[in-house]
Amino acid sequence: MEQISGNTWEVSVSDAVLPPRAEDAHKGCFGRVLIVAGSVGYTGAPAFAARAAVRSGAGLVFLGVPQDIYAIEAVKNDEAMVFPLPESVPGALSALLPRLAKCDAALVGPGLGLSPWAREVTYAILENATVPVIVDADGITAVSRHIDVLDKLSCPVILTPHEGEFARLSDGLSRLDRAGAAREFAVKHGVTVLLKGHRTVTAQPDGTLYVNTTGNPGMATGGSGDVLAGMILALLGQKIPGAVWKAAVLHGAAGDLCAEKYGQYAMTPTDMTDFLKFIMR
Repeated sequence: MEQISGNTWEVSVSDAVLPPRAEDAHKGCFGRVLIVAGSVGYTGAPAFAARAAVRSGAGLVFLGVPQDIYAIEAVKNDEAMVFPLPESVPGALSALLPRLAKCDAALVGPGLGLSPWAREVTYAILENATVPVIVDADGITAVSRHIDVLDKLSCPVILTPHEGEFARLSDGLSRLDRAGAAREFAVKHGVTVLLKGHRTVTAQPDGTLYVNTTGNPGMATGGSGDVLAGMILALLGQKIPGAVWKAAVLHGAAGDLCAEKYGQYAMTPTDMTDFLKFIMR
């Protein structure tokens, strides 16, 4: 870990060390995590996130998806426990909130869509959670339309926008100082911001900034961000210190292995998830 300035650090694979596991550990020791994702036409996102969470060591992964795509996700996911969410908001929350109360971390947003149902479910999770919640993709769009939800939280929140999503959140983003903009937003709202892109930055609520040095342009493809979100979720659920920036580093390192093996044009999010087994080792 190299200090760039007072509270800004450059991080690489050698910094993303994961703790050894106890010999007598069981699945309950490694986190119960909840994913709320997916919609008709967007059935890949929840599967990518769930597979990455499993591959990153989560003990138990629960995947809640709209009832319309439940059968598809049940086939796609062998390791995650998939359950359907009713079409009504009250029905969906009755299925979600009891599980959320028993989990160590949650993820909402990948492929969830922009319907009123999706927005209300996102807001309800943020309002009821007491554990870390990652807000990704369509969840970020929902938050950008109701930004004050971030100022009355009872849980740690991690936002994972790309630059376009962050511009909507922050009412414009200066490309000349993306790191500074992420830091300012994180401090202002008391959240963690992982701003994706070249040299992904992780800004913490106290103003500390981590700049990632791994990754390559071959990772700029649909589904890559879902893999990263699932990785962050798993490390948070395991209560690993520095979970957010470590997940970004390991995600980029897996992408670098994929590029070395297949080239930047041919690599896929499935490849990145599969290569995590080498990075984690």
